[in-house]
Amino acid sequence: MEHRFVGHIAGMGTTSGTRIVAGVWDQSPFGRFCDVMVEEPSGHRTLLAPDTEIADFIAETYTFDSIDIAPVTVTVDHALWAVRHRALTLDWQIGRRRLLGGLLRTVPARLRHSESWARVIDPAARLVQPGVRTHGTAGNGRVEWYAAHDLHVLVAATGTWRGASLGTLAPLTPPVSFGFSSAPRRPSLTRVTSVIRDEDNS
Repeated sequence: MEHRFVGHIAGMGTTSGTRIVAGVWDQSPFGRFCDVMVEEPSGHRTLLAPDTEIADFIAETYTFDSIDIAPVTVTVDHALWAVRHRALTLDWQIGRRRLLGGLLRTVPARLRHSESWARVIDPAARLVQPGVRTHGTAGNGRVEWYAAHDLHVLVAATGTWRGASLGTLAPLTPPVSFGFSSAPRRPSLTRVTSVIRDEDNS
């Protein structure tokens, strides 16, 4: 069985050393929702999810040390995005489209959504965006692939994590370790389709 998620992934580092990957999903098997993955400088990895069903699915696909289930809200005002959870406040501003984003927009939708395309471009993705992969094995034997549609830089970010300041925007380094792929080192917002296939169809 395939599970398809369509939306945006924001990946960023902060001057506090905390690294964050937020998924804002417009379409998914669970409807519209947002989840956030937080990796602290110590390496502790926390999933923020809005309900148990979503948390269970994500935790079966990625690796975390703790899970915090509470409402996760997102507001978008043009280039300004704001995410709120009881443990996190996060605001970021998107900037120009990256050159790679323009190239991604030229790939026909039928091709870019295919698993075979994700396999083919995976080596190039690793070379162009160190830490990033487009195809791989997820938790519980699941297979996952990403089809990126567009890519914009993030030009600013501020927030708090468990009451402490995150500082300001910084490169996402070292790569996060929730799964087989990280987000780009340069803070970015990627328009993406993620497909997760269960083991029984692999």
